[in-house]
Amino acid sequence: MADDLVDKILAQWQKERPQLDASPMGILGRTPRLAKHLTREISQTLAKFALNPGEFDVLATLRRSGKPYQLSPTELYNSMMVTSGTMTHRLDGLEKAELVERIRDPSDRRGTLIHLTDKGFNLIEKAVEAHVENGHHILSVLEDSELETLNMLLRKLLISLEERKL
Repeated sequence: MADDLVDKILAQWQKERPQLDASPMGILGRTPRLAKHLTREISQTLAKFALNPGEFDVLATLRRSGKPYQLSPTELYNSMMVTSGTMTHRLDGLEKAELVERIRDPSDRRGTLIHLTDKGFNLIEKAVEAHVENGHHILSVLEDSELETLNMLLRKLLISLEERKL
């Protein structure tokens, strides 16, 4: 397997500070670089549907919530880990594009629900298929067993970091 830039950085640290175990820099250095590449790949796929990743997340969250494909703004906000201002901005844009609509919550006169329109439903159906296909393409370099191990290890690390935040 060929070396990447991070391997070269680690080799430099090994030469300059041989007593220092810089091995965590391998993962910590590759992760943001990988995130940048993944974001670009995902954004390019979603752009074919005139969506950005944030808009896709809103539509996908509504779609996977099941019929009647609607959630309160708070439920959306809590599932996406964004600020309320960011959520409002996303919803405004999606509403303007007629992909979602704000409707009254029948169980709360003061409440609003975000409802996926037919246009939004049709768009997210196509976009999510392309997104999943793109994911398979990106990850095709890994064997099934490697994917399983990677997924397990990333889950373990993420849970650990999220628990620290609490």
